[in-house]
Parts: sequence; C-alpha cells; structure tokens
Amino acid sequence: MPTRILPAVGDADAVRSLTTLLSQLPDAEPVAPVTDSTQLVDALARLAAESVDELPEVVVVHERIGPVPALELIREVALRFPAVGVILVTSDAGPGLFQAAMDYGARGLVTLPLHYEELASRVHAVAQWSVGVRRHLGAGGDVFSGVGGTVVTVSGAKGGVGTTLTAIQLALAAQASGRSTALLDMDLQTGDVAAFLDVQFRRSVVDLAAINDISPRVLADAVFRHDSGVALLLAPGDGERGEEVTDRAARHIVSALRSRYEVVVIDCGGQLTGASAAAVEMADTALLVTTPDVVAVRGAKRTVRMWDRLQIRKAEETTIVVNRYSRGAEIQPALIQKITGTSIAATAIPANYKELQGAVDAGRVHELDGKGAVRQALWALAGELGLVKGTEGALQRRNDKARGGERAALTFRRRKELGR
Repeated sequence: MPTRILPAVGDADAVRSLTTLLSQLPDAEPVAPVTDSTQLVDALARLAAESVDELPEVVVVHERIGPVPALELIREVALRFPAVGVILVTSDAGPGLFQAAMDYGARGLVTLPLHYEELASRVHAVAQWSVGVRRHLGAGGDVFSGVGGTVVTVSGAKGGVGTTLTAIQLALAAQASGRSTALLDMDLQTGDVAAFLDVQFRRSVVDLAAINDISPRVLADAVFRHDSGVALLLAPGDGERGEEVTDRAARHIVSALRSRYEVVVIDCGGQLTGASAAAVEMADTALLVTTPDVVAVRGAKRTVRMWDRLQIRKAEETTIVVNRYSRGAEIQPALIQKITGTSIAATAIPANYKELQGAVDAGRVHELDGKGAVRQALWALAGELGLVKGTEGALQRRNDKARGGERAALTFRRRKELGR
C-alpha cells in the first residue's frame, strides 16, 4: 500500500526540492502541497470528515510554514488528527529543537539541506507508526475523540451587550441537540459564566495555562460538568490571575478542547487580550454581539477594524449578532452590516428584559422559559450557525466562505499593541 505524504511548505523553492525527493521514495504517494497552516488544517479536516482512511499517513511540515509557527501547528495536528504522523523539516539539528519537536507531537525530524537517505528512512518509520496506530484503534471513527470540533467565539462590541448570555445559550442548544459541548470563559478578568449558571468551582482555565501537554485526563480535571451536560472551563475567581493565560496558552487550551468536544463555545467578553485574540483567530465562526444603539455600533466598528489591523480576523469573516432588537429601532441590522462591513446573522435577538431578569438575578439562565422569545431566538441562532445536530451544513457553508481569506498568526506587532 502506498504511503500518502502531504507536504506543508510555504517557500516555493523548498516545495520543489521536497516534492522532488518525496516523489522518488519507494511506495510514496505525495499529494498536492499546502502552503500555509490554515490550508493544512482545513485539508486534514475535510479528509477526516469523509473517513479516517482518507487521511495521509505522513505530513511533512517545513520550519518556515506560516502563519501559525511550525511547532504550534504540529501540536494542533497531533491533537486533532492523532493517527497522522508529522515530520518537521528544519535547519536546526540541535538536541533542544529535537526534544521540543517531540514534546509538541512530531514523530520525526529531518534536517536541511535534505538528503534522500535520511528523508526516506524517516518517512518509512513514521508511516509504519501511523499504520500501526490506525490498526490498533480500529481505523474507524473511534480514532478521534471529537473530530475537528467546531469552535465559535462570542465577543462583545462593548461591555453589557449580552455576550455571556449569548455564549451560554448557544452552548446549551448544541448540548441539548446531542452534540458534546464545552463552554470556555475567556473573559479572564471579569468573566461571569459561573455567576450566570450559579456554579461553585475550584479549578479554572488558569490551571491549564502552564501545561504544555494537555492530556484528556488533565483537561477532564479542569472542567466542571454542568447539570445540562455542558463542560465548563471557567475564568479565574481572582481576575488578576487572568494574565497567566498567554496567547500561546490559549492556543493549547482551545486545541485541547477542540480535540475532545464536537462544539466549543468561547465567551471572549468585550476586551481584547492576547488570549482572546488567539481564540478569535482560531475560531471557525467569530461572532461579535452588539445592540442597535450608536455607542455599541461604534464599538463594533472599532473592534472589527482593530481585528483587521492586528491581522486577527477580516471583517468579512466576522458575523454580527444584533441583541435587544426591535423593529422600531432607528438602527436596523442592514445599517449595522453596512457600517461594519461584516456579515450579519439572520436571527436577531429581541429585547425582552422581563423574560431574563429573574433567571439572571438567580444565576439560572439555563432555566429560561423555552417558550420565551429571547431563548427561542438564541437557540434559532445556534441552528443558523450549524451548532445544533442536523444543521451542520449551514455552518460548513459559512466556514467555506470565511476561509477564503488567510488568517495570520499573532505577530510581535500585535503583542506590542496589546501591551503584552
């Protein structure tokens, strides 16, 4: 059986050199190379959705791949597609990088300049490992514990626009439909998910911040299982500890959740930090909640422009959700879409504070009346986004459109502007 090899190389000269050597390997079947990290993850996700057997046995990642750094990319592939063997191609042959590559999930390392014998030996060994893993795990759907979970971030145009309520209800709707769901509170200083659900907790997202290898057991120890079935990973009780969750830690945490749950909803709050920026960048769908008033819409426009300047996300890849909507409002969704340059959710959330007041004050928003207009609208939004079982096609179409643009990694410029 031929060994399928997927090269991930951003440099044109390196692509030619690598593909030429790969094509000369015995029983090798190189596939069309991808040129950046987003293309690689998307390609693997599409193949995994068809069948585990469609995945390549070997992925070769060049050290200069971007926008996500090579080691971070290797970690994401190892977490989401554990039966795929990854080889890192690098000019650094030192023991430090070798150990780091193994820690991040690589199965082998090949040094530059490339040599046929070394490449052939490493590809053969990694391919055998991959075949063995698939045989051991049955080469079926059980290879993955949550194939390429869908990540949705919910951010606010400003504070108080309904970000947390929206995130909670989206997660509840997904879980109620039979999809395993995690809710991550990434509003690290002022997160209120625990208060909205009346949850007493000991562990938080901070407990995972310093862990490079988040195993399923470690993750399970950190999450709180809510009565609804939603797995909660909460913001720290002491807001100052939120600074411990760096953008790099956020990437590890989101990747770990994505590998274990079908749906991951992230409440990013109304303030941009390095951690929330990383989450928005990694998301399949990024929602920005606003209310139909001048101050909030101005905040939405400012946020969209900032995301674009910092290369977090383009306006057309962002979806506005209008909360507290009424037909009599002077600012209507179509105008908000025109002002911000984003797409806009077809489902608007009506203004009905009386429906919410008792549940919010009691910390029981999971018990909102199913016949209430606000709750019905939020669950309809979950269906529109493809989070409810049986509506996944809608989300896929949205993702295909959004992924037409490249997503850049957090750069030094972004970290500087965020003051990190």
